[in-house]
Amino acid sequence: MPAIQLTPAARKEKRGEAHHLDPVVMIGGEGLTPAIVKEADVALKAHGLIKVRVFSDDRVAREAMLAQLADELSAAPIQHIGKLLVLWRPIPEKAAPVVEDRKPGSRVVKLVTFSKNGSGRPTVKKVQVHGNERVTAGGMVKRQKNRVTSVKKRAQSQD
Repeated sequence: MPAIQLTPAARKEKRGEAHHLDPVVMIGGEGLTPAIVKEADVALKAHGLIKVRVFSDDRVAREAMLAQLADELSAAPIQHIGKLLVLWRPIPEKAAPVVEDRKPGSRVVKLVTFSKNGSGRPTVKKVQVHGNERVTAGGMVKRQKNRVTSVKKRAQSQD
């Protein structure tokens, strides 16, 4: 998978965003192992923009690691400064699960009470109403009651 190519302006913006980040992946003396590539992939999925610290004094090897990580993870190499490497990849969209038997959730309802003399300002009160509640004409919140079925209908449905 090829690395993502960014414009210099986009790369500069990502460098600014990465400035305050701490390294989330560390590459030790063994170099770039499959476990490190997997961990960097997980970090990119979670964060999108990550810093990688390399504990190696060889600059050419660090540049090769940055290029290899960018190619294997299809990420954009943002920066190589000292022993820090910065990679970016867009975070994938998460599909929300669709539950078909879902009941209505809570909602905020505004209750407006007008003044008694007519010249005063109305008062507005926000009330949270849950799925099993309703607001009456008088502005009270009541719970929904289970519907009572007759004995005759219950007996017919069991047959």
